[in-house]
Amino acid sequence: MLEGKTIVLGVTGSIAAYKAVDIANQLSRAGVNVDVVMTKEATKFVAPLSFRALTGRAAVIDMFDASSEFNITHISLAGAANVVVIAPATANIIAKLAAGIADDVLSCTVLATTAPVVIAPAMDVNMYENPVTQENVSKLKERGFIFVGPRFGKLASGKEGLGRLANTEEIIGVISQVLGRSGYVPGSFADRHAVVTAGSTQEFIDPVRIISNRSSGKMGYALAEAVRDRGAKVTLITGPTLLTKPVGVEVIDVCTAEEMFQAVKNAVPRADVLIMAAAVADYRPKSTAKEKIKKKGTGLTLELERTTDILSEVKGDFIKVGFAAESENLVGNATQKLQQKGLDLIVANDITAKDSGFGADSNQVTIIDREGKVDSLPLLPKREVAEKILDKVAAILSKRQNDMNSVEIAVTRSHIKDNSNVHIPKERWDLFPDFYTKIELRTDENIIQRIFNPKYHEFALGEWFKAYQVKEGDIVRITPIEGKEKYRVEFLKK
Repeated sequence: MLEGKTIVLGVTGSIAAYKAVDIANQLSRAGVNVDVVMTKEATKFVAPLSFRALTGRAAVIDMFDASSEFNITHISLAGAANVVVIAPATANIIAKLAAGIADDVLSCTVLATTAPVVIAPAMDVNMYENPVTQENVSKLKERGFIFVGPRFGKLASGKEGLGRLANTEEIIGVISQVLGRSGYVPGSFADRHAVVTAGSTQEFIDPVRIISNRSSGKMGYALAEAVRDRGAKVTLITGPTLLTKPVGVEVIDVCTAEEMFQAVKNAVPRADVLIMAAAVADYRPKSTAKEKIKKKGTGLTLELERTTDILSEVKGDFIKVGFAAESENLVGNATQKLQQKGLDLIVANDITAKDSGFGADSNQVTIIDREGKVDSLPLLPKREVAEKILDKVAAILSKRQNDMNSVEIAVTRSHIKDNSNVHIPKERWDLFPDFYTKIELRTDENIIQRIFNPKYHEFALGEWFKAYQVKEGDIVRITPIEGKEKYRVEFLKK
């Protein structure tokens, strides 16, 4: 999702400036056009040549450099940027930006840009916690600047406290999130809320023994990060894992199937999509021993009971995506699960396949939708699998949005035989002009213009009924595509 974007990376005079080299490297490897802007103080800590070697572009230092490839340097950089990132950001640059001071190429670029600005502070704890710095940070946040960090840890002064630069992965995670929410990525989920579950659940036999499974949580975490990077607000409900929590995501830790059910039930009322990637236990011990069960006799009999079927129980007007881990009859078993649970999509994977599924970094899945379309993917990294799944979710969301903004009219016998006009139901008059005007109707092959009379809200479509062989009982769908001037007309067969 970063590929092809342009990011201005501002580097200021902090001991952490050397870490900006890694940020530039990671962004460049992701296909980003990275323009590095350095303050003169930054060049005392790291050489401009390091950035040129990694990005293939000369670092910008002097606003009046006649040899620069940019016309008016700060204006050109500001206009080209999809995001401006300052990492590390000193107390000095934060104070300048808060006051609107523009006395070097970096501060001028930030003042001139309309792109989102991400600031990653790095300084001594006393400087960061100084009331002046805190006031400046608050001012910038109020103006829409996005802060990541600082983090707690050992500082150059030998002290411990808030002041360490956030790590590279965290900064790039925030950049990805900002790009997604700014609508710079295809299949955007901006203004959407996604609930994702991940990992296994654990059902206790006694205080030390559990019933669980081999799920690592990697697929669910990949989905959470991918939908975050498309601009969604993300709630990740996760069972126990060894994975690092994703940046910019609300994380809810659970342990048992019942805890996951309660967390999902609480989250979905405000969700647009639920993706159940977690491997939730189907059974739990009917009772849990309060003390560790001692070895005695030759065996142990456990009485199990069913856990709550989360996908079947949670209800709402959101897209439901389930997963099916199967060892046989992959498509048949997954399709049955999709139908029984009322899912929009199901992602099935063969747990016997090599290098796929539990614990692996890759997955080979088959995606099935409620119309029965089967899409079998090759073995892919789990992040790429996540993107494929989200492409299909985005298509469903788009179709739902179009349906909400459309009017559908059933074709009657009089429409066909008597060539009578198609009348718009009163509850959908809001989609059409409220004054006498000319509008345009179009199909994929044809365009016609009609005079629209708001007194009647009707259209003559007889010539298209013949051309498209429309029959009684078919549906005419009319969707605005350009304000209240142009409309798409579709004929849906019964």
